[in-house]
Amino acid sequence: MTAGARGRALTAVAVAVPVLFLGYFFAYPVIAITVRGLAHGGAGLGGVWDVLSDRGLQRVAWFTVWQATLSTALTVAIGLPAAWVFARFSFPGKRLLSAITLVPFVLPTLVVATAFLGLVGPRGILGFDMTGTIWIILAAHVFYNLSIVIRGVGSFWARIDPRLAEASRTLGASTWRTFRSVELPLLRPIIASTAALVFLFSFTSFGVVVILGDLNHSTIEVEIWRQAMSFLRLDVASTLAVLQIVGVSALLFLYGRFERRTSVPFHHRLSAAPKPRGARQVAVVTAIVVGTFTLAIGPLVVLAVRSFANPRGGFGLENYRSLATLPEQSGAFVSAPLAIGNSLRFAVIAVVVASLIGLLAALAIQRSSRRVSGGFNLFVMLPLGTSAVTIGFGFLVALYWPIDLRGTVVLIPIAHALVGIPFVVRTINPTLASVRGDLRDAAATLGASPWRTFLTIDLRLVSRSLLVGAAFAFAISMGEFGATTFIVRPNSPTIPIAIFRFLGRPGAEPFGAALALSAVLMAVTAIVVAAIDATDRGQERRI
Repeated sequence: MTAGARGRALTAVAVAVPVLFLGYFFAYPVIAITVRGLAHGGAGLGGVWDVLSDRGLQRVAWFTVWQATLSTALTVAIGLPAAWVFARFSFPGKRLLSAITLVPFVLPTLVVATAFLGLVGPRGILGFDMTGTIWIILAAHVFYNLSIVIRGVGSFWARIDPRLAEASRTLGASTWRTFRSVELPLLRPIIASTAALVFLFSFTSFGVVVILGDLNHSTIEVEIWRQAMSFLRLDVASTLAVLQIVGVSALLFLYGRFERRTSVPFHHRLSAAPKPRGARQVAVVTAIVVGTFTLAIGPLVVLAVRSFANPRGGFGLENYRSLATLPEQSGAFVSAPLAIGNSLRFAVIAVVVASLIGLLAALAIQRSSRRVSGGFNLFVMLPLGTSAVTIGFGFLVALYWPIDLRGTVVLIPIAHALVGIPFVVRTINPTLASVRGDLRDAAATLGASPWRTFLTIDLRLVSRSLLVGAAFAFAISMGEFGATTFIVRPNSPTIPIAIFRFLGRPGAEPFGAALALSAVLMAVTAIVVAAIDATDRGQERRI
């Protein structure tokens, strides 16, 4: 076999393996849901109309849209000043604060919801209960999605030549007019792109709404779960899932359209940002930094402190001890050690699968033609935009052929890997695209096969990016909740499932146990974020 044929064989394998995996475990379940939803009760489109005309479901759909809209507006409004500070100024602790702002986004939504329960729940430290209101849902969404705006807009903003704004101010324009007339027009595509992403995550919110909301404040995501798991109305759940898929597809289209426009026409080489100058600028930057830090760390500090607050008063380790004692008192509680062990085991498997599939997919994207790679890239990214509840429900509906996997634990790490694969691809792609072609040519000249060239050059150069993607996949798996609720077995609970069951029991002790287990999951997530930050820093030094 010639070198060219071996190279084509490598590309074919890189395309075929992800296509087969995503085709069976993602596309097939989604198609099965779509067919079932459109065939609702054998009534065809009439069944869909029955769901659309249901007043209760109309209220759910309306709430889903307007809470996502308001969540997006608040997140962008709060995140833009922070993005400006990160892009334009240097200040003590900037690197640490950047890492801290990433923690909420990587945190499981169930941990975020538990943190807000500790703050403004029935037993919250502020002394009033906001559960079941729109405000606590909006606050949790802003907290969860803020880093998307800060990092997305901030990194783009930093690459716009600051001399443009300086020239405008030299000509007499105020700071506000300079922003409105010079910088904002350049920032609009990235603001729209990040806003679409925030809207998508708020639109498909599950863990936050199922814990902090009520029957009057429920999203389509929660309603799919409720119709399938509580009422066993699989046809209605399928129809709702189809409607959500249509909405998510439209959002992904808009996101991709805006993202393609995010080119920097006045790109400049990144250099050290200056420190704020003048008392007014120092005061503004300090206020934004302190506010961002408080918003990013406040609920997490509350969760950590409350996890040590004993139900009978004082502080100690009683909540952590109850993780072992409560299951002994009643079979209604989940064994925390079992849940932790399951989560770690599933996460390791999910990381291996996501890393392998993601690496092959990134290789296929880089080695295929532009037309093929564009469509393939979109296909690989679709699980990121598809709700976890839809994936879990699709497994329940479809994966009985050719082998019935629904009664096994195999589906849990596979579901987790599906969500992790896009993160692996997104972290590997830029590095893989930057690998110089002459390195591969030199290896081929020396007699190396395409496979050996890939292992010794490509894989070695993308190893750090692969570690970052694997770390994201690990954190996602540890906290995945939406899909797991459909496919979890009684003897295979994960940490989020255990937290959910603790929160579902009355009394101070189960609530304290939920806080303690959430704090454990938060600590694991923080360690993963620290590892990601350290790997990124090492890669920057390497470059």
